Amino acid sequence: MSPTTSFPKSDIRVLLLEGVAPTAVESFRNAGYSNIQLYDKSLPADLLQQEIAQAHIVGIRSRTQLTAEVLSHARRLMAIGAFCIGTNQIDLDAAELAGIPVFNAPYSNTRSVAELVVAEAIMLMRGIPQKSAQCHRGGWSKSAAGSHEVRGKTLGIVGYGHIGTQVGVIAEALGMQVIFHDIETKLALGNARMALGLDDLLERSDIVTLHVPETPATQGMFGAAQVTKMKPGAHLINASRGTVVDIESLAGALASGAIGGAAIDVFPVEPQGNADPFVSPLIGLDNVILTPHIGGSTLEAQENIGLEVAAKLIRYSDNGSTLSAVNFPEVTLPEHTGSTRLLHIHRNVPGVLSQVNDVFSRLGVNIDGQFLRTHPKVGYVVIDVTATQEQAAQVREELARIAGTLRTRVLY
Repeated sequence: MSPTTSFPKSDIRVLLLEGVAPTAVESFRNAGYSNIQLYDKSLPADLLQQEIAQAHIVGIRSRTQLTAEVLSHARRLMAIGAFCIGTNQIDLDAAELAGIPVFNAPYSNTRSVAELVVAEAIMLMRGIPQKSAQCHRGGWSKSAAGSHEVRGKTLGIVGYGHIGTQVGVIAEALGMQVIFHDIETKLALGNARMALGLDDLLERSDIVTLHVPETPATQGMFGAAQVTKMKPGAHLINASRGTVVDIESLAGALASGAIGGAAIDVFPVEPQGNADPFVSPLIGLDNVILTPHIGGSTLEAQENIGLEVAAKLIRYSDNGSTLSAVNFPEVTLPEHTGSTRLLHIHRNVPGVLSQVNDVFSRLGVNIDGQFLRTHPKVGYVVIDVTATQEQAAQVREELARIAGTLRTRVLY
């Protein structure tokens, strides 16, 4: 990766894929970025490599795969924006070792997911999936059998984070009793109560909803053993990650009636595009609501995500701040009006900072302020100086020669 220096915003090429929200485009333009390339869909591998080779900032959603191979072509790339919640589609280690911070929007679709989950809880408790399926086949089953209000019922939330807490607050407003389980001790909102453990939650809940991240610990965490622990006829909702639930075990329990119903928005294997077929053992089961990974897919959520991620990318490009980067040392920086700012991204090995400071000492450039943060693999140092453009350019050239340097930039 070649070091870069600062240049006019009109020369900074912003590549936005997969129909990123117009709020993001507007944010970049309002900030002075006019060289914006837009695509409504993800790109084929060969075209993606061509486009990313020319880009300084790239924004994607969930379908574009930024692998180590793709990133090896991104020699100008300064930052990546994931205009979504997850970052599994990006090789975070490869990006970090290339000196490229990755930003996402971990909270902007929280409300959209929570609303879908609560709506599905009501539908499941009323037996709507089965009744809808019967009507579509010309049947008619006007009966109260198996149909219940959610008021007074117990909702068990597995994973009491930003989405889980929102689900709990909305559910309580409907009169539900809320219990939750999390691997960390969490402050309960409203009248929610922590369960004694996962088994306790499963045994007590009329509806179980999953809101855990995708980690090695959560992969397949909800299988046959957990299904067996659930109350007879209880319902399961998964709007977290597809790898969390053993779909085969769930399908068997739904077919046998051990579980009353389920609403599944995420799957272990999902189609790459809207034209590809969806295959799942849950297809054809009347007591299941199937949705195509649209928990956060509302116009409001996409607008908020566009604003949040664009703001992070612009702040990094303009200022060097890396607050909330998912793969990079986090540095919150003040404005540098009246100063020239130099950014030095390097492998986290001993002696780099002393070599950085030695460059300024040898060239007689006084340091106004210095900020340093490190990750296990990468270090990020930001230096504000009072210097001419010629002096700053000379300093940057010297910094780039330091062994282990990944990238350098100058912000005037």
